[in-house]
Amino acid sequence: MWRVLIEILLPLVLPTVLYFMWLSAERRRQEKLGAGEALEWADAPWIWLGAIGLLLATMVAVALALIGGEPTIGQYVPPQIIDGRIVPGHVEPPK
Repeated sequence: MWRVLIEILLPLVLPTVLYFMWLSAERRRQEKLGAGEALEWADAPWIWLGAIGLLLATMVAVALALIGGEPTIGQYVPPQIIDGRIVPGHVEPPK
């Protein structure tokens, strides 16, 4: 669950959260100064926010594929049922 949250959901949502934080601060600043027309939530650049989030999620996935993960050299052990529990497939390093 945490892996999905960090690798997929966080990069997708981060640009929108940062934009809304900036928008909220900007609205407070405009109200304090009493100048200009207040920005609206509906005016958000949704396509750009989604595209940047998708780009970040892709970059995280590529980076994790290149630098992280299980070893790829060794003996692959397929998923098994041992004592009624499912043991996921994995790669055992060479001995």
